[in-house]
Amino acid sequence: MRLILVTVLYLVTITTANAETINLEGLRVGDMRKLQFGPMSKEIPFVEFLTPDGIEITMDAYRGKIVVLNFWATWCAPCRKEMPELSALQAELGGIDFEVVTIATGRNEPAEMADFFKNIGVTNLPLYRDPKQVFARKMGVLGLPATIVINRDGAEIARLLGDANWHSQSALAIMRALIAAPLKLIRSARTFLQLQTVHN
Repeated sequence: MRLILVTVLYLVTITTANAETINLEGLRVGDMRKLQFGPMSKEIPFVEFLTPDGIEITMDAYRGKIVVLNFWATWCAPCRKEMPELSALQAELGGIDFEVVTIATGRNEPAEMADFFKNIGVTNLPLYRDPKQVFARKMGVLGLPATIVINRDGAEIARLLGDANWHSQSALAIMRALIAAPLKLIRSARTFLQLQTVHN
């Protein structure tokens, strides 16, 4: 029954995109109740992290997409639990408009990271590293896992602390609503879960 309700609410959200506001409150079911939207978007700091080849990149590489940015570690049991859900989310929505980005923060050996993904059957997420925790600290990450939702302009609009089912109907409905929303709507988050639509 809940899955049907979430699906209906998602369809209503999309079909009323020209209304004054799009309210995501009704889409937050189950684990997604922990996803907190702030009243204002916050710019992501320009901090470099490492690709598996040791190349330095920043989140600027993902501008133009809705991004689910996940901080994790090889020793983190809840990370092991939720990573397959993030992988499934990427498999379903990943592409030109959406990306799941995973960054192991702290002391995580590349070989251990690769084994971690191999053991849980994840093949479609990046093995990025933040070895000195510089990016995590700049992002205010105090515990793992921590997941941040970033808009197309590269600004944080929401975050969730702890593990969650990122492939639930609720998570999918929220991400699809954000992908479908006008760019200006997502730039200017109003209060908590209400985003103002800019009329053309």
